[in-house]
This record gives sequence, structure tokens and C-alpha cells, in this order.
Amino acid sequence: MSFLIAIPVYNEEQHVNLVISEITCCVRDILVVDDGSTDRTPRLLHTLQNHILGLRILRHPTNLGYGQSLMDAFNYAIRNGFEYLITLDCDEQHEPADILEFVLAVGPADIVSGSRYHPESRCEGIPPPEDRRRIGREIVARISQLTGFGLTDAFCGFKAYCVESLKKLSLTEPSYGMPVQLWIQAWKAGLEVVEKPIALKYLDSQRTFGGELDDAETRRRYYHAVIDRELAAV
Repeated sequence: MSFLIAIPVYNEEQHVNLVISEITCCVRDILVVDDGSTDRTPRLLHTLQNHILGLRILRHPTNLGYGQSLMDAFNYAIRNGFEYLITLDCDEQHEPADILEFVLAVGPADIVSGSRYHPESRCEGIPPPEDRRRIGREIVARISQLTGFGLTDAFCGFKAYCVESLKKLSLTEPSYGMPVQLWIQAWKAGLEVVEKPIALKYLDSQRTFGGELDDAETRRRYYHAVIDRELAAV
């Protein structure tokens, strides 16, 4: 079984050393997609790469978006013949110790998605901002109604994918709506999806989306527009 860990990062100088160091205790092959960071993240990644065998870095010259970073990770896993791909964010919200459980679950399923809001999830840190939670509930309810996946968390970055199944998707959304696009395409492709509860560890109430998506209503309309476009696509 060959699997790749992929981590999208953007200006994560506060977290990147700890997150990658913890992951190296669990896995060998790690891809970091640096989405045009302007802080010390590129320098820290360069130092880590000199000391960690199996750490690859893909760097965007400018900030292209969270979705683009994930799509680049998907394509990397496909091109390099990995069987499975696991993604997690670089903000210390996800526990590297949970990686093995995702690896074991992704064999029978096409996508294993972490859920911070599953009834069995435990809560640590501070509650997420109310606008994020409210919009998240609205979007996950619509996606679940459309797809029948029964999701409780539409936006968790901690996921495991069967790489062969990723070949059935044609993702194009470079921003934060890419996970929404993914769910609709996965449903259309007949993929099997399961959720796995993970801890809700929201650590920083000041984190932003950047640009117009910091406005909650704009963000809400954007997510619905992504769903509408996917439903209309042939």
C-alpha cells in the first residue's frame, strides 16, 4: 500500500515545523503545497526538506487558492502512482495520530472525510466563529439532501482518497469552494463516501479567508453558486 500525505500551506510559519515534524513520525512520503507564502514559511520548508527524506515541496509563485493547492496534490498523487492520498491542514487542527485510522478506512471507501461535528467528535480549543458554523450547517444540509452522503461536515481538510477514484473527478474550483464541488462530483461519479469523527480543535478566531470571502453573506452565496454550477454541468 503506497500513500502520500499532502498539506496545503499559506503563511503558516507558526505551525509548519510542528505539523510536519509530527507527520514524519507516521509516514514517509509527504508533499507540501506552498500557495505563494509571503512569510518565513518557504525558508522553514527549505530547512525541513534538507533534513527530512521524502519531503517534497511544490511552490506556487503567487497565491492561487486553497482549492488549487488540493487539486495540485491530487494531480501529483495521480502522476506519481500513489494508491492513496491523505490531506490535512497545517494549522494544528488535525491530529497526525489519526492518519492510520484514515488509511485503514479508505480501502473499502473511495473517500474518507473527517468530521468535526459528528456526534462522536470531541471539542477542544475555542468554538469556531458563529458565521462559519451557521454557513457550514446550511451547506452541509444541502449537500446531504442532494447526495444522500449524510455528511455532518462539508469543509474538513482531513480526508483520505483512493487515488484511482480521484481520476473520475474534473475539479476546477481554485478557491475555498472546491470541497463543495468535490462532493457534487463524487456523488455524480457514484463514489462511496464515509465520515470519520475527529476532534474539533479550533485554535485561532482571527484566521480569515482573505478578500471578499471574509464577508459571510458573500461566502454563503459563493458556496451555493458552486453547487448550482455543478448541478447544471453535464
